[in-house]
Amino acid sequence: MTNQNVIVSDRKPILGLKTITVSVSNSALFSSPPTYFTFPRRKFLKLLEAADKNNSKNNLGAGKIASWVDSMRDSSPTRLRSSSHDSFSDNDDQTSWIVRFPSALSMFDEIVNAAKGKQIVMFLDYDGTLSPIVEDPDKAYITHEMREVVKDVALNFPTAIVTGRSITKVRSFVKLNEIYYAGSHGMDIEGPTNETNYGGSNQGVLFQPASEFVPMIEKVVKILQEKTKWIPGAMVENNKFCLSVHFRRVDEKRWAALAEQVKSVLIDYPKLKLTQGRKVLEIRPTIKWDKGQALSFLLNSLGFENSEDVVPVYIGDDRTDEDAFKVLRERGQGFGILVSKVPKETNASYSLQDPSQVNEFLKRLAEWKRKAVGKK
Repeated sequence: MTNQNVIVSDRKPILGLKTITVSVSNSALFSSPPTYFTFPRRKFLKLLEAADKNNSKNNLGAGKIASWVDSMRDSSPTRLRSSSHDSFSDNDDQTSWIVRFPSALSMFDEIVNAAKGKQIVMFLDYDGTLSPIVEDPDKAYITHEMREVVKDVALNFPTAIVTGRSITKVRSFVKLNEIYYAGSHGMDIEGPTNETNYGGSNQGVLFQPASEFVPMIEKVVKILQEKTKWIPGAMVENNKFCLSVHFRRVDEKRWAALAEQVKSVLIDYPKLKLTQGRKVLEIRPTIKWDKGQALSFLLNSLGFENSEDVVPVYIGDDRTDEDAFKVLRERGQGFGILVSKVPKETNASYSLQDPSQVNEFLKRLAEWKRKAVGKK
């Protein structure tokens, strides 16, 4: 088949013309005389629209897959790149990063001093924050000690777990009724079902902005399970309002093949989008809703939308948590705390290295509250 070149012969703006004439040449160098065609304006614009859609599909090719694989390697958020590979430069980067994002444990007094006379509201990611990142996502269990610490915090402050997991899954891990759960990246929000010190009981479902997408998500889950079953280690998880394709146990040599399967499905579902977390590809509805929106919704639900007497504290380790960190920076209230052992680009204010340090921080926070109440 010969290559064809199409040129719009009339240089006037397309808007307002009733007909449009184009020339078509079968030669890449235009050495042969062109053939002219005249189309009604409306028909021509439809042809252009169809061509754009076709090009969009074609653009999801090798280059796009390579980009996805690069992002899969990066995990979340993007690690800061050192300009030199020597250890001295790496140490300098680590030191510089710690100065910019100091440990929330070493800066604990600063954090609580900023909260004196105000209401702290706690927001916690789950995987990598309350539980360690593990090979099998179905075994990301919280420790008994962490559960007790979170319960203690929830008895003293309004507390929410904001996760990409379904509420059913994360509730089965956490087993606490005193907290808010925001599953599916905040697209499924439920309130505490037990009475708490700050009020609110038996609230149940508060918000589900993506309910209409549930049948579509269920369908895509089944398709991806079938398409990825030949890739060892790949796991598709239904999070109700979104879904996750875990590749923690997939050989890196097969990541491109996995990304290709995901791409082939997304082409047919333009109302879904791809985002990435730590060793996971996440497919969500294209609605404007994320963990940052969920944080704002919960603050509003608690009566703190325009309050100057609230200090939201969000702790998370993942790229998706950056949406919440960004909201806190834009509000000029509260603190984001990134959980990471390595320097990463972030909108957080402080850092902690791992879930054990998260445990220590939460424990100290609950103790501080008890002492503060005891002094009144």
